[in-house]
Amino acid sequence: MGGELPGIPQEQQRRWFKDTFDHLLAIAESPQAPEAGVFLMSGCQIFRETPSNPRPFWAEYVLGFRFMTDAELRRFPQHKFGHAFTTVKCECPTYLPWLEKRLRRAGGQLKPGHVTDLQELSHAYDVIVNCSGLGARALAGDTQLQPVRGQILRVHAPWLKSFVRDGDGHTYIYPGQDSVTLGGTRQAGDWRREPDPADSEAFLERCCRLEPSLRSCVRLREAVGLRPGRACPRLERALPGPAGRRVPVVHNYGHAGWGVSLSWGTALEALRLVRESLSEHLPAARL
Repeated sequence: MGGELPGIPQEQQRRWFKDTFDHLLAIAESPQAPEAGVFLMSGCQIFRETPSNPRPFWAEYVLGFRFMTDAELRRFPQHKFGHAFTTVKCECPTYLPWLEKRLRRAGGQLKPGHVTDLQELSHAYDVIVNCSGLGARALAGDTQLQPVRGQILRVHAPWLKSFVRDGDGHTYIYPGQDSVTLGGTRQAGDWRREPDPADSEAFLERCCRLEPSLRSCVRLREAVGLRPGRACPRLERALPGPAGRRVPVVHNYGHAGWGVSLSWGTALEALRLVRESLSEHLPAARL
């Protein structure tokens, strides 16, 4: 859990976060949880200094939020303040295929292809939703968008059951269903997709300082991803120009490190914009 997103009204962030958390919590408490890769997990977020806003906006939505006691903080001698709470862990390598199955069961279709101009889809659709992530830099001409490189290390450490996240946002320990995720990096403007051994050694050492038992872990694999970074997410409707049959475009991308935490809430917002577009630009009859 991080701080607030600049450029987005807090009330909007609250709504997006709450809608997403409630959605994921419902999955975590259902029989579908193992197949979806969504489950409850408790832990703490710790800080070297007390943050200017000790109680983040999302505190009222996670479960059991409280400030850590001095006794609990003695486990982390370099840190002076902390939050303890229960949240929802979403393992995307499992969750995304599960969502795809839901889409197909609902009648959705997936058509692989390469698009260089969103309006080349206008002949087949009445509204376009652009969730192309970093691809929007070229597809939507968005020069504000840049990669934020994230590298993690998965390890075997089954004795760890609780998460620990440093408030700097660069060091975290997240137990999962089959492994523990250690991280990480947040390297803006870095397009490298190959793991960097030096990065792994650096954040592994930071994680071991927080949890010394990790020095006995077994390394499994490294992974690298490029987050679509932006000053703030782009969630808006772009109306078509007068030339030819041009259809409305709803943009929904640029979430950076908030991708999972705001995913369902921003999707609901995008759906509202889609419905507005369809009601305002009713398609002509196709005979």
